[in-house]
Amino acid sequence: MGASNGNGSGSRRVLVVGPAWVGDMVMAQSLFMVLQMREPGIVVDVLAPAWSRPLIERMPEVRRAIDMPVGHGALGLMPRFRLARRLRGEGYDQAILLPNSFKSALVPALAGIPRRTGWRGEMRYGLLNDLRLLDKKRYPLMVERFAALGFPAGETLCEPLPRPALRVDAAGLPALLARLGLGDGRPVLVLCPGAEFGPAKRWPEEHFARVAEERIARGWQVWLLGSGRDGPVTGALLNKLPPEARAHCHDLAGRTRLEEAIDLMSTAGAVVSNDSGLMHIAAALARPLVVVYGSSSPGFTPPLAERVRMLSIPVDCGPCFKRDCPLGHTRCLTELAPERVLAALEELTPA
Repeated sequence: MGASNGNGSGSRRVLVVGPAWVGDMVMAQSLFMVLQMREPGIVVDVLAPAWSRPLIERMPEVRRAIDMPVGHGALGLMPRFRLARRLRGEGYDQAILLPNSFKSALVPALAGIPRRTGWRGEMRYGLLNDLRLLDKKRYPLMVERFAALGFPAGETLCEPLPRPALRVDAAGLPALLARLGLGDGRPVLVLCPGAEFGPAKRWPEEHFARVAEERIARGWQVWLLGSGRDGPVTGALLNKLPPEARAHCHDLAGRTRLEEAIDLMSTAGAVVSNDSGLMHIAAALARPLVVVYGSSSPGFTPPLAERVRMLSIPVDCGPCFKRDCPLGHTRCLTELAPERVLAALEELTPA
């Protein structure tokens, strides 16, 4: 530990190949925390898709983000080779690979990073030389599988694992609120009605609208967060509100960058979300959080926070983990009544 890497620095340098989804990247922060906890001063860089840069920059354990020049699923041998050649001069001592794909192992191997750590995955013999065999019973959670790669093989994980904790740009908040026309003094309920994975994760807009209407009637304001692709969902939700409630509901889908969504969510009195990347961000900001589960389950990637209520209903066909309901009825979501979410909000934010 702490041996010189030949670059004139006594600190080890680690390149982490990051995941491709927002929620997974949030959970990866636990690994970065583990690395810093075990070796204070260790240098951690993260190679990941360009979209994740604003998220990684909110993680103080990481020195810098490096943009992966190849899109998700593409082989792109020449761009990977050029990146590997550039990384050769960085003096990394170790690469830790969070994806299990063959492609994710190419750059660290081509860059000649001496120790390359990851789970066995697909066809990675020779590319990884610190190859781990995953025991799914020992590490049932994704965050445990990530963090375990920061320990020597077989070593027991620390208890409890550090939870993701994103940094907020508090100084920039007033200007952001002013630009978006927000801040009427009411407490904020953030709703995240989208889900990048697919409609089988999305609670119906009318259910979200019922929650919004009730909270607005009690003196709250509602912010709808999501990407531009969530615009049809948030627009439909807004249209289901009575006119008098719409004045206190702000549709922000597609109007904020990822780092701005983080800052806005940090001000929320509570958050209601599907199982999505924004759900993991809310957890990493320690917001009171209600999560609605449909086709998925909290058994593998639960929100890593204290003040959380996770809601689902038992159905004989679920959880199916499909993007679209194979049976076409989505009962796991439509039959989960808004009253359950409202009751959970009441527990988390008694007024």
